[in-house]
Amino acid sequence: MKISASIYSDKKRPLKEVITDLVEHQVDLLHVDCNDDLAVFEDIQQIRQWCELPIDLHIITEEPEKYFPYLEKYPVEYVTFQFEELTRKLSIPESISGKKGLAVITPTPVDVFDKYANFDFILIMATIPGQSGGVFDRINFSKIRQFRKKYPNKSIHVDGGVNGEVSFILRNMGVSSSVSGSYLFNAPSVGHALMNLTKRNIESQFLVEDFMIPIEECPVVMADELSLRKALETIEHGNMGFCLVLSTEGELKGLISSADIRKALLRNLDSISEISVEEMINTSPIAIAAENTVVQLLQRIKQCSFPVMYLPVLKNGTKAAGIVNFTNLIKGEI
Repeated sequence: MKISASIYSDKKRPLKEVITDLVEHQVDLLHVDCNDDLAVFEDIQQIRQWCELPIDLHIITEEPEKYFPYLEKYPVEYVTFQFEELTRKLSIPESISGKKGLAVITPTPVDVFDKYANFDFILIMATIPGQSGGVFDRINFSKIRQFRKKYPNKSIHVDGGVNGEVSFILRNMGVSSSVSGSYLFNAPSVGHALMNLTKRNIESQFLVEDFMIPIEECPVVMADELSLRKALETIEHGNMGFCLVLSTEGELKGLISSADIRKALLRNLDSISEISVEEMINTSPIAIAAENTVVQLLQRIKQCSFPVMYLPVLKNGTKAAGIVNFTNLIKGEI
């Protein structure tokens, strides 16, 4: 996940000093907030002279058209317009280069992106726009999942309340870029904050149930309907490499992975017709409680002597609540 540093969040130092610091610490992007102020392009001209870092421009305006000539003259790598300020459908000329994004605040559903499906990404504002140091609203975890499911090939950017813990969760959910402002500049140093955002987990305010994939979206086979065909079809359609086996009361009876099926086939190559699907079930998979914190989740993973790709999530001890999938996190670290 790329870190986009909000350059105007540092109120104490001249802009050039801020940019130099960010360049030295190798941030990925420079986030420039534009609250309907064409003067930001003067800063963009200066930044282009100071460094070659990509510029991530977020424009809040009711008149996007007046920015088009400036975007043509001073192109940026990413440009985002705030949806709630638009009075009519936005149409960006093809002459404007860079990736295009639509920003939405927390109460706005991600479905508004449907009219902008030709854009490259969505920017989810996880706190109140313009409010520095706000707390990440956990409802946005659900919005990220919804958007990812609907637009699997689009990028997701997040702005607001991103600390070390939220950064870990966002990377795990496959977010492409997160904007960091007050957290980045209020730390002992930019380098210290960047280390926390990219590698560490410092504190825990969120629970596993806040960001897990809920059971309704998981590949599930009911135990009383279980067959080898049913398990194979569920794994295939679920695109996660496994399926959960549940009782009629919703309790987790076990898990069947592609590896479990492969091992069963290898053990019974001479008598495949006699294979029982029940013997493929891992009846005691490593799991995590929905009420556990992110820190407890990490501690659970560290206790395992093997790589963990996914964890079933349990509520009240035995009832299946969802899963945590680490595929996006692993991809992001490669």
